[in-house]
Amino acid sequence: MSDKTISPKNGGTDRKNRLAEQLRANLQKRKAQSRSRRTGEADQRADGLGVAEKMQKD
Repeated sequence: MSDKTISPKNGGTDRKNRLAEQLRANLQKRKAQSRSRRTGEADQRADGLGVAEKMQKD
């Protein structure tokens, strides 16, 4: 019928390999995101309710 018959044993292995590759790619992407966030400098603007109250009075 079909020339592409996949044995259950081989099909499962291919799926596991594909999922493992996707997992590795996702992990590398998340690590790169984390590194880029760490290299940024701290925010120098004033925060908090005191600043918000001053801005509303002006």
